[in-house]
Amino acid sequence: MCSHAGVDITVIALWLGHEQTSTTDTYLHADMETKKTALEKTRPSEVAPGTYQPTPSILTWLEAL
Repeated sequence: MCSHAGVDITVIALWLGHEQTSTTDTYLHADMETKKTALEKTRPSEVAPGTYQPTPSILTWLEAL
């Protein structure tokens, strides 16, 4: 089994500590709106809502790694 990004689902399951890939399937097949809603519930109140946009300097640093 492979995810859309080409990473084997069993690898993702191991990273998440899942014993069975069926548990991981729940996360892989949730639509983007469901994922955004779930993440929004974890946002600290002092953090502005929205999608994180890194500064160019961070991107430059990451590309240099």
